[in-house]
Amino acid sequence: MIKPVGSDELRPRFVYDPEQHHKLAHEAESLPSVIVSSQAAGNAVMLGAGYFSPLEGFMNLADALSTAQSMTLTDGRFFPVPLLCLLESADAIAGATRVALRDPNVEGNPVLAVMDVTAVEQVSDAQMALMTEQVYGTSDPKHPGVQTFNSQGRIAISGPIRVLNFSYFQTDFPDTFRTAVEIRHEIQERGWRTIVAFQTRNPMHRAHEELCKMAMEAVEADGVVIHMLLGRLKPGDIPAPVRDAAIRTMAELYFPPNTVMVTGYGFDMLYAGPREAVLHAYFRQNMGATHFIIGRDHAGVGDYYGPFDAQTIFDDAVPADALAIEIFRADNTAYSKKLGRVVMMRDAPDHTPDDFIQLSGTRVREMLGRGEAPPPEFSRPEVAQILMDYYQSLPQS
Repeated sequence: MIKPVGSDELRPRFVYDPEQHHKLAHEAESLPSVIVSSQAAGNAVMLGAGYFSPLEGFMNLADALSTAQSMTLTDGRFFPVPLLCLLESADAIAGATRVALRDPNVEGNPVLAVMDVTAVEQVSDAQMALMTEQVYGTSDPKHPGVQTFNSQGRIAISGPIRVLNFSYFQTDFPDTFRTAVEIRHEIQERGWRTIVAFQTRNPMHRAHEELCKMAMEAVEADGVVIHMLLGRLKPGDIPAPVRDAAIRTMAELYFPPNTVMVTGYGFDMLYAGPREAVLHAYFRQNMGATHFIIGRDHAGVGDYYGPFDAQTIFDDAVPADALAIEIFRADNTAYSKKLGRVVMMRDAPDHTPDDFIQLSGTRVREMLGRGEAPPPEFSRPEVAQILMDYYQSLPQS
């Protein structure tokens, strides 16, 4: 299999040994503790699951600033974004060298991880501004990622962590949430050698389905891992349970047997466009994928990024030897009335705009809200029905 980033094997931070787990969980209850942000909790889950291997925990300020500016830590290791645990106040853990990090997303705020504290640092407004601009490409407070990043506090605690649970992801999505370790094992069990990964925070329509199939055919892949984000999204995005049901229905009905794995990961969306695309490629390599699909405006929001900035960043800013995973660069996809199928528009130079059927996400949501099914050229009827049921269950304004 493809090797994980920066090492020969994954280094998940979850405590798998039952005896050690019990001992640490018992100790954690008596440690000074702090409730972390939702974003920090998601990052702890990703560290525990092996997706951010070989990192051992949250970055200190020097490493965070270095990754923001050059996508490398101060010791030269590659990582595409700062990984910070930011607090409003560290008074509850003042002077402690070992602390419990509590989960903001689960009732009762159980201990999520234990950190060996190596630094407690004040982050200046100038340093926050620099990281914001470098990672998100904007300082606009209306950008949802910028807003979230800058609302977590200005005190950074750092150090290696050991993770005790996977928050609500494992309990709420038992059939979907998978660690990088588990996905690698399943890939091996299936005997796959060439694996395409597809990122989604939305239900999959015909264009997404066909894009996966095009990529599989182009690289002669054994299968595709549809890897959906299960964490927090911006208001208005479709909830994870609805997406999960729609994607599973599409995969079961329209993909050949043993060619698709439907999985998910616990992480809050950054909406960081190009930088987040690199992060997505990083942890897809760690989960065992050999190829990763990046299409138009990957991980973007609004008009903050160019349509293909998430592809060109791999040419312009990512060190040549940083990642082994290959990027499958997708063009705009649309249904061709001439050919009677979904195509990448760059592959149909003889077409005029009238030869394509394209629907915006906004228009589709409006149709679904009125109880109208999108045309079959855009969405499989079984998927459309799941989405119509969801939209019709919403309170009518």
